[in-house]
Amino acid sequence: MNPLALTIFLLSLAIGTTITLSSFHWLLAWVGLKINTLAIIPLMTKTPHPRAIEAATKYFLTQAAASALILFSSLINAWQTGEWNSNSLSDLPMITFSIAIMMKLGLAPLHFWMPEVLQGISLPTGMILSTWQKIAPMMLLLQTSYLLNLNLTITLGLTSILIGGWGGIGQTQIRKIMAFSSIGHLGWMVIIMKFNPQLSFFNFIIYIIMTAAMFASLTAMSTTKMSQISTSWSKNPALSASIMLIMLSLAGLPPLTGFAPKLLITLELVKQDATLLASMTMLISLLALFFYLRLTYIITLTLSPNTPNSLLIWRITPKLYSLIAVMNILALILLPLTPTILLL
Repeated sequence: MNPLALTIFLLSLAIGTTITLSSFHWLLAWVGLKINTLAIIPLMTKTPHPRAIEAATKYFLTQAAASALILFSSLINAWQTGEWNSNSLSDLPMITFSIAIMMKLGLAPLHFWMPEVLQGISLPTGMILSTWQKIAPMMLLLQTSYLLNLNLTITLGLTSILIGGWGGIGQTQIRKIMAFSSIGHLGWMVIIMKFNPQLSFFNFIIYIIMTAAMFASLTAMSTTKMSQISTSWSKNPALSASIMLIMLSLAGLPPLTGFAPKLLITLELVKQDATLLASMTMLISLLALFFYLRLTYIITLTLSPNTPNSLLIWRITPKLYSLIAVMNILALILLPLTPTILLL
């Protein structure tokens, strides 16, 4: 893609997100979301492949339907209350609005577009879709978290954690696995949002760090399938080891970064006298742990047949992955800094 066009599209993404974050008027928030949607579609189709065109079409139709629902709910709310303020929503428009935002985020059972779209696009665009594109809808949901319907958030959160674990078990494509991983993590965020929005926001930041590190490492290795990642150890042992640890961090195992949000969310649910909900959440998330462990097994404990001379790729000059190294370190060792981050 032309660098000038790429810069324009990336700037449009940033502008759309900024407009949504800084808006107090529903129409302005809707405009920011639409700019976001329209800016990423050319990035999806930068490789003119039928699979990429199909993914962009699915994404556009889903996001257009969700944006129409947001506009519809804000119009109904303005008709009922006479206000366009983003903090004043009555009950029925709030339910419609939260369903539309959850469709934009890709929460189950409105998740069907997410694995298919992520599978059809390149890894760098997949990273933008899984991290940056979720900032604006998530912030709108956090702004209106005190108006959310508790039964709706608990139902969609549990369903997302279940689908995120169950759907990823039978996958061999890493992008689809990352899509189901994203659905599961969003379920954790939504389930705690009504009880403690700050904790949900903390979980979102940790999710963005871990997902961006994972996609950046996969891009550097040029791996999109399990069969490719199983032969990556002999090519780049350090990056393969960090991918394995990031997988365990995404699974939420101590003492890695991903353990912090799951521990804090479980403790908060117990504190809110939702012990049954906390135990169900932990039990269902074991499904996701299965496919993360399967991936770590494939990366580290299986080696392709090699002669000793082929273990080092001596023809290719090694690259410096400074930014990836910083992101990987953040995705692995932020657990001791959790109390400081929460205080900030």
